[in-house]
Amino acid sequence: MRLHRPLHALLAAGAVLAGSLGLLATPAEAATPLPQHVFAPYFEAWTGASPAALAAQSGAKNLTMAFLQTASKGSCTPLWNGDTGMPVSNAVFGSDITAIRAAGGDVIPSFGGYTADNTGTELADSCTDVNAIAAAFESVVTTYDVSRIDLDIEDNSLTNTAGIDRRNKAIKLVEDWAAANGRTLQFGYTLPTTTSGLAASGLNVLKNAVTNNARIDVVNLMTFDYYDNAAHNMATDTQTAATGLYNQLAKLYPAKTPAQLWGSIGITEMLGIDDFGAAETFTLDNATTVYNWAVSKGIGTLSFWALQRDNGGCPGTAGSDSCSGIAQGTWDFSHVFAPFTGGGQATNDFSLAVNPASGSTAPGGSASATVATAVTAGSAQTVSLAVAGAPAGVTAALSASSVTAGGSATLSVTTTAAVAPGSYPLTVTGTAPSGSHSATYTLTVTGGGGGSGVLVNGDLETGALAPWSCQSGGAVVSTPVHSGAKALAAAPTASQTGECTQTVTLAPNTKYTLTGWVQGNYAYLGVRGGATGSTWANSAGWTKLSVPFTTGASGTVTVYLHGWYGQGTVYGDDFAIA
Repeated sequence: MRLHRPLHALLAAGAVLAGSLGLLATPAEAATPLPQHVFAPYFEAWTGASPAALAAQSGAKNLTMAFLQTASKGSCTPLWNGDTGMPVSNAVFGSDITAIRAAGGDVIPSFGGYTADNTGTELADSCTDVNAIAAAFESVVTTYDVSRIDLDIEDNSLTNTAGIDRRNKAIKLVEDWAAANGRTLQFGYTLPTTTSGLAASGLNVLKNAVTNNARIDVVNLMTFDYYDNAAHNMATDTQTAATGLYNQLAKLYPAKTPAQLWGSIGITEMLGIDDFGAAETFTLDNATTVYNWAVSKGIGTLSFWALQRDNGGCPGTAGSDSCSGIAQGTWDFSHVFAPFTGGGQATNDFSLAVNPASGSTAPGGSASATVATAVTAGSAQTVSLAVAGAPAGVTAALSASSVTAGGSATLSVTTTAAVAPGSYPLTVTGTAPSGSHSATYTLTVTGGGGGSGVLVNGDLETGALAPWSCQSGGAVVSTPVHSGAKALAAAPTASQTGECTQTVTLAPNTKYTLTGWVQGNYAYLGVRGGATGSTWANSAGWTKLSVPFTTGASGTVTVYLHGWYGQGTVYGDDFAIA
């Protein structure tokens, strides 16, 4: 996919696979084939999350595990994320894969990805020995007992003709090995697309496979990141891209029937706002349209980038690795696509969103928002509504206790004159026979002081973290401090930046400057959401940072402090917006 991995993974050093890279002597067992129609979203393997846990939570039984690549150019050893600490071994993801299978699913290991294709660490770009490439594929197949391998080939790997030829020759060797050992094994190419089908570079990958007698079972289109500065209906573009691919495959494989051609096509969407920006936004309505069309055509594989993005945690943000950038409930897209596995019809499901997602009032004032529901699968059902999380001095009420999916209600929030200034998240939950979905409305009560401007607890002198919210390890500390007795600590690890945030609502379309004092390696201060700006410092002492920005139409921004992967704790104090 066209996304970047964290810096710590890019810095991984090379490694040598223990033992020979010749054809493996491990006995082949007959892996269970994937369903004829399968939903298998991509799982970002570098995040430290458990794929089995997220599969269970989301309802996505099958996962595409991304990515396998070498640690350095010239190596023939595939590693998860190119990380020498994550070899192809049952000790890495083995127990998760066992749990996924026990729940009725499976995994598809994926080689390549945007980072590998740009750093020469995609396996066939890196390794010049066809037999060693084949042996590396076989090691993944036998270690994890999988029945499909995904090859994510884009950017520089699309024009590396030597790498393309090596890869397809290796595929042929592995297919012959699998056949000789009675093993079911599929290979699929994941390729970028235009809105009318593969560009010439992607089509050339398949033509070379035909030349090498390499059977390609799945051609999976990345139906996003078009970068053509055009208006897009992403569902319509998916249909025209896949139809264009069908016509291309019909010429390339004239012996295949229409059902076989459609069944060999895969579609991978990018949830919400893709890397290009808001002009390319894949919505829940788009997902329902694509789902129904894919079922009607007999599409073989449905996927999206990526499972960790299936939440609404960063409205307005493009191309995030951890959220979709649109207002949605957690796992909404997974619930739309999950029934695709096996080709069955959708069960009933719905989505829930709050618009606007935030509001602001002075103490004693009020605010309101619309709670909207929509049918995302099957038929409309009754959705019971509830709101929770209102602090002392705030009353939140809904105009209706239930609606039929597709209907809406009004969320009304009132405050007393004595309510403490701050940002307060209110959780609106909808419950139906199919399950529950939630969305967050953030109420900002203006006012405050302590040298923090419109930020609440900007100097941390309350001694409590609220209304700041931090990733694991974030805390209020008594040393070091810039002034007073308290400061904020953000705790990066190998898999997180340690980010601490606070959402505030300012005047719309207005210039502001965020300031704060920071200490530590790679301490980042910035805003996102309704505005974008950031800066950083790298210092053992306190350094003042300033971030000018201009609010958008809503006036709502999220202030953040974070460090960098594996670089140690960073500290912040005396934050203010003026």
